[in-house]
Amino acid sequence: MEDPARLEALESRLAHLELALQELSDGFYRQQREIERLRQRNQQLLAEIEGGAPGPSLAASEKPPHY
Repeated sequence: MEDPARLEALESRLAHLELALQELSDGFYRQQREIERLRQRNQQLLAEIEGGAPGPSLAASEKPPHY
């Protein structure tokens, strides 16, 4: 026969492990969403650079405002 205390300890450990697994899974999911968002932003910025989109850069003859 199983020792009730041992069985209870195993069930408790299993519950903690299941909770930890769920927390890790949730964190992994959030990271994957953030990585995808950053990849999309990176692609957008690369397209702007390649397309010659105007940016905050100064022309070669212009002096910055602090001069």
